Amino acid sequence: MKIQYPTLKTPLTIGVTAPSSGVEQHLHLLITEAEKQLIQRGMKVIIGNTTWTQLKGRSTTKEKRVSELMDYLLDERIDVVMPPWGGSFLMELLPLIDWDELKKAGPKWILGYSDISTLSFVYTTMTGYASAHGVNFTELSAPQWDELSSKWIDVITCKTGHSITQSSSHYFQSSWEQVYKNPATGFYFDSETEWKVLNQERSNRMTGRLIGGCLNTLQILIGTPFDYVQSFINEYCSEEGTIWYLESVGMDAAKIYRALWQLKYNGWFNKCNGVLIGRAGLYENLGDFTLVDALRDIFDEMGIPVFYEVDIGHVPPQLILVNGAVGEVIVEEGRGTLKMQFC
Repeated sequence: MKIQYPTLKTPLTIGVTAPSSGVEQHLHLLITEAEKQLIQRGMKVIIGNTTWTQLKGRSTTKEKRVSELMDYLLDERIDVVMPPWGGSFLMELLPLIDWDELKKAGPKWILGYSDISTLSFVYTTMTGYASAHGVNFTELSAPQWDELSSKWIDVITCKTGHSITQSSSHYFQSSWEQVYKNPATGFYFDSETEWKVLNQERSNRMTGRLIGGCLNTLQILIGTPFDYVQSFINEYCSEEGTIWYLESVGMDAAKIYRALWQLKYNGWFNKCNGVLIGRAGLYENLGDFTLVDALRDIFDEMGIPVFYEVDIGHVPPQLILVNGAVGEVIVEEGRGTLKMQFC
């Protein structure tokens, strides 16, 4: 079976809805400024009611969230569903989504990260429709977009049968402190980027069909009715194999190890050709047990290349990765390139 990619019209219409966390009133500036930036670039923006509210870690009730999400995913005017940001409780919507209706509707771009990958991951593995992991709507409030964040437009407008290449950043943001103090001004890059190869003797190149997201949230899908990983691998990745990309926030080395162990022994890494690990947000070693130890303990016996400190996730900037696209990743002297083929 073939992955299906959305076909877009211009000008793009972006639908903003909050299936996980909404935006509290003192941060509404992020929404209005992001809307302004997109309109200035010739796009249209439709902002849902869920975006503006927040109560007990959620934008609103799960019934209202799923209703607006379904409306946006089925609305022919909307080209891209882009939540304001992630959160913690998106999994509540999975049993309420009409998946059969979404399959009938055809592919539509979902773009975001953190808890949003709970939705996009299941969307792709269940339907075979591509989805995108990357910048969220509030991060587009900056008056100038960095090179990696701005790639989201090029990625989602790439046509089926074509390819797009992204390169690693030169610098990344080590702390969110300045962003919190200066909302809607963009990222504050202060540290030099270096993509690292776990075992240099193995390979500096990997190819396969991309799949992944936020490790914190993907882990909870295992054993649920929404774990379609095995069927996705068998139906869509039998020839190319997979490249898994994973990022985390607030997980120490042991928690990352336990999550990866669980994925491994549930067969998620079957037919895996390589793994990309994003820069871990709010990370700590567990004594002398480090992230490198965790990665080696999980992947060394598999004999596959593993690249880490990659531009993915909660430590910006980040690449725009498409679930379902065939990727080729090369790392040379700390610099990386990702080529994605929409096939």
